[in-house]
Amino acid sequence: MARKMVSAFYSLFTLLTVALAASVPETDYDVIVVGGGPSGLSAISGLSRVLRRTALFDSGEYRNAPTRNMHDVIGNDGTVPAEFRGAARKQILRYNTSTIVDTSISSIKPIDNIFEATDASGKTYTARKVVLGTGLRDVLPDTPGLEQAFGKGIFWCPWCDGYEHRDQPFGILGALQDIIGSTLEVYTTLNSDIIAFLNGTQTPAQEEILTKAHPDWRAIVEAYNIRLDNRTITEIERIQDGETHKDDEGRQFDKFLVHFTEGEPVERNAFITNFDTAQRSTLPEQLGLKMLGNKIDTQTNSGLRTSLPGVWAVGDANSDNSTNVPHAMFSGKRAAVFAHVEMSREEAQAAISKRVPERRMLEKETERRMGNEIEALYNRLRRRG
Repeated sequence: MARKMVSAFYSLFTLLTVALAASVPETDYDVIVVGGGPSGLSAISGLSRVLRRTALFDSGEYRNAPTRNMHDVIGNDGTVPAEFRGAARKQILRYNTSTIVDTSISSIKPIDNIFEATDASGKTYTARKVVLGTGLRDVLPDTPGLEQAFGKGIFWCPWCDGYEHRDQPFGILGALQDIIGSTLEVYTTLNSDIIAFLNGTQTPAQEEILTKAHPDWRAIVEAYNIRLDNRTITEIERIQDGETHKDDEGRQFDKFLVHFTEGEPVERNAFITNFDTAQRSTLPEQLGLKMLGNKIDTQTNSGLRTSLPGVWAVGDANSDNSTNVPHAMFSGKRAAVFAHVEMSREEAQAAISKRVPERRMLEKETERRMGNEIEALYNRLRRRG
């Protein structure tokens, strides 16, 4: 009889365990990460460390792809971006919960409490959470020569590429309203021979905008001897490649000629740019995510959460407004931690909510079975008497 009672308890416990497990949505993955740059790689790495089943989808598009080398990344200063990504992938795939798929995600739909992602071939995947590391793209003017040189002597981030072009004839590309910001980033420490190529944007309207932001802008321009060239640019011609012309102190000596609709061209060794950016992916728009300007809003909700529950945004795509590799990696890891903790809390809540009614059912069933066994034992003893 004792063995029967133990067997009954075991059967009921098994049923209870199955019921608890079924309360968590069944999906292909715990998390889908979209984007194979530093933020996405950091997110899948963090999730893999706590054994979350995670798939990263990589479209092969990266904002820093044109850049010769990464800089200001501790332990990877000077690393080629593709080599960095390759090493990261190799390390991440050591975890048997990680999957990397080299394709783009064309759509993501929230369905009940999960998400369904469809890739470029039409294959679908499901997950409980989504991390968007889809990045930005630089919206460059169609000036001949600009796109070909972008990232190699023409750059938007002085921390990333300014040191290699220090103490060289320097240019600023963009509208008048942006010249003071760029000047303050590079003057005195990196470059002092500066020409701002305004490409026809020095207008009364632009001057008014700049005056509101920097009332003393004219004084700064004069004090730093910044030359303003408002001629219309027709071409930026590379005449020397810094990849092959460099010194032992790390300087890269790129050289360019800026051509105009009129007058003589001007030679410069490097440029900082002030051009617009845009979301690289249409997924934020498809999901109806709240935006701050052209960035995914991750400031309204804590933990890099977007306006859609279950979706995080990391790296350049989000509204942190710090667009560099260390920030991207930090944000990816941060989202991984928050996503893991959120899923763990959901699992705990599911266990609690299921345990109360199941425990009551277990108690009633146990009482019934024990009662039957006791009654049978009583009847046997009475007959013997």
